[in-house]
Amino acid sequence: MSGLCGWLAATGGAAGSVAADADASGAALAGMAAPLSRFDRAPLTACVSEVGGVAVAAIDGSRHVYQQDGLQVAIWGRPMLDGSADDVASRLASLWLSRGVAACASLSGPFAIAILDSFSGSALLAVDRAGIHPLSYAGNAQGLFFASSHDALLAHPSVRGALDPQALYHYLFFHMVPGPATAYLGQQRLLPGEYLHVRGGKQCKGSYWQLAFREPGAARPRASFASNKQEFLRLLRQSVESSLGADGADTGAFLSGGTDSSTVAAIMGQVTGRPARTYSIGFDAPGYDEMAYARLAASHAGSIHHERYVTPADVLAAIPAMAAIFDQPFGNASAIPAFYCAQMAREDGVTRLLGGDGGDELFGGNERYAHQALLSQYERLPAVLRQAIIEPLLFRERTGKPWRLGDKARRYIELSSLPLPARLDSYNLLLRHGHRTVLEAGFIDTIDPGMAPGCVNGAYWERQGQGLSQINELLALDMRFTLADNDLFKVRKACELAGVEAAFPFLHDAMVAFAARLAPRDKLDGMRLRPFFKRALAEILPPAIVRKKKHGFGLPFGLWLHSHPPLREFAFDNLTQLRGRGIVRSAFIDDLQGRLLAEHPAYHGTMVWLLLMLEQWLSQHPGALGALAGGFAACATETPAVLDPTA
Repeated sequence: MSGLCGWLAATGGAAGSVAADADASGAALAGMAAPLSRFDRAPLTACVSEVGGVAVAAIDGSRHVYQQDGLQVAIWGRPMLDGSADDVASRLASLWLSRGVAACASLSGPFAIAILDSFSGSALLAVDRAGIHPLSYAGNAQGLFFASSHDALLAHPSVRGALDPQALYHYLFFHMVPGPATAYLGQQRLLPGEYLHVRGGKQCKGSYWQLAFREPGAARPRASFASNKQEFLRLLRQSVESSLGADGADTGAFLSGGTDSSTVAAIMGQVTGRPARTYSIGFDAPGYDEMAYARLAASHAGSIHHERYVTPADVLAAIPAMAAIFDQPFGNASAIPAFYCAQMAREDGVTRLLGGDGGDELFGGNERYAHQALLSQYERLPAVLRQAIIEPLLFRERTGKPWRLGDKARRYIELSSLPLPARLDSYNLLLRHGHRTVLEAGFIDTIDPGMAPGCVNGAYWERQGQGLSQINELLALDMRFTLADNDLFKVRKACELAGVEAAFPFLHDAMVAFAARLAPRDKLDGMRLRPFFKRALAEILPPAIVRKKKHGFGLPFGLWLHSHPPLREFAFDNLTQLRGRGIVRSAFIDDLQGRLLAEHPAYHGTMVWLLLMLEQWLSQHPGALGALAGGFAACATETPAVLDPTA
């Protein structure tokens, strides 16, 4: 919940004179901190000095502030320092004085930190290895400004709020804004395991940790299943136990009925010696309801189970608040059921919810991993077989009756011919329709459509020299984009709106390191997903859950647009408002509301949701709305961060 914020004044700059005025500095810091606890009303701790100020708004145990001897240390989260959570802020201050930026590497667990050093006029920002707690920053002539929320960052009078049109394009492409970019020009976000060191106006950014896979080779024999299972179950219990808080009495768990959430619920009961408190969401819509699996998991684990069926009216009621709590455009519709699940838990007295997020990205649980493995098999066939026999046969001019099997084979070959990671976007809505069909010409002139796939290509190809298996390449990509930029962001903000703290046992550092050591075949064996994970948990999970395919909290929004007139009217009213923003072509919105939605409600309902939430986000964030009023030609100057040579 909540977050941290603050600034480091530029030496001799205008901010320096402001920082010297305690009243003005206190008011500025209070203004930045206000958005942090706007929804959950978390208590605030702050301190101001002659060089700047820091503030943390969070519940007890997640709020750490230290000020002494010219140092200010602010920590949001529950990290451990060298294995201990005691006096972490004061000990981090000492470590900073002796080790500098290397102090980051001694921290583990979820955190965002800021250190201001008045003696050296420097600052250090850093976030945890999984990116659970975000931190953004902006630098200008007045100093360095930072916050875990863009709303807090923009609350400082020295920070501009010009909306970045490229970020809006990325939102429509990815359904979120991938880091290190943000929705605003001149603002950047730290990636998982990154730090920013600022001294003398110079920004140096580096990584204190990177996910490192250990592929088995001749020099490193593969560990036995029995030894891996023993270590895995030990780490699992340890991770859940450390996520529970003081005694776990006020802690519950999300329970979707999938393998990850079911595992967390079962281990909670084992660790605490009492039934876990679990919470599930269902939908009265064919193909979307997983409540039967959630009930099976709850019964098997002996948990005290709570459930709620989310309705179209619930979705309609939650949209404005959901758009408001996200500090940049966010289009994952499952944030709605996550919020109602967290709200149900909060009403039951729960203050912390454990989620199974990270299990798929660590142990190979997404269906696309198997699909990509299948596609990659084609390129392993001899070239003469592919080019001289198979492709001429399948792609010759067709006559007579349609051949469905042939159509599927041709589609398979077309996809197989695309290199990774490009073929991951084969179902991308924006690419399917074409950006010139969807977007206004004036908006297109302000963006580079190639930057979106370039984000993924850059992250994918930077690991090509490491000799990784395809499954580990995809897992690394998903840890960055699917997890840090999407799923964690979704769950954390949905919980914040409900007044609940989120925790993720699978993302504890020791568990991440263990998963990185597993052999690729333990994550994907042919077409079998997460074989080690399922086999290791065979005595803990019901067989039906071990066998089931991944589903999650998917929202039947497209179907409900047809069956619930008030929801459809609200969505279409927002699309009407969006027509005047100069972003999306009116002709495309007409086609979307008519032909496209009728042809494929689920697929094109996602596009309606994206556009609806974009309009809602703009209307809920006046600063961004003001930036739009001047069009998209505006540009901002930012201080570039250079790679830290000590990283």
